Amino acid sequence: MTLSVFVAFWAVSMLFIITPGADWAYAISAGLKHRVLLPAIGGLLSGHLLATLIVAGGVGTLVANRPGVLSALTVAGAGYLLWLGTNMLTRPATACADETQEPGTWKNWAFKGLCVSGMNPKVFLLFLALLPQFADATAPWPVPMQMIALGFLHTVSCGLIYLLVGFGSRVILGARPGAAQWVSRFSGAAMIVIALVLLIEQMRG
Repeated sequence: MTLSVFVAFWAVSMLFIITPGADWAYAISAGLKHRVLLPAIGGLLSGHLLATLIVAGGVGTLVANRPGVLSALTVAGAGYLLWLGTNMLTRPATACADETQEPGTWKNWAFKGLCVSGMNPKVFLLFLALLPQFADATAPWPVPMQMIALGFLHTVSCGLIYLLVGFGSRVILGARPGAAQWVSRFSGAAMIVIALVLLIEQMRG
């Protein structure tokens, strides 16, 4: 695998990363809570790594060829996004220092982040569509290792962008409680829209 392949994959990957979606909405919400940003993003990235390993291990192709399994994943992911988005919409986050953070909050945010990205079928399908296209069967590296390397590159890029989004929301909205609540509600609404789109696409399919 050559450097040009990595650069080409990174360019395509970044186009998807910089497009706002459920991950962005979750990073913004976590950024407003300050101390939970790192575990929340860690959870998001864990979901991307999980999708990478599934696709690289060949399980991705098996799942993609079984409409029932993929449909169940889509409905479950959409349902979770719908639940999470509704909570964000009805109970918007406000920028705070979290000095009185309850035990287990970090774990909760990390787990929710894992669910947001790990249960998002579009993340899985993105990897299923992209990773094999940039793998070279004639290269010295085994194809699964190439996919893991590309997936890791994508995950690192995601981490950098999500940190910028999270910290940016904290800095920009920290002194504006009203704006922070509005953005949190908008993020929740975005998750609900994404969930409904997934469900509508599933029903049409």
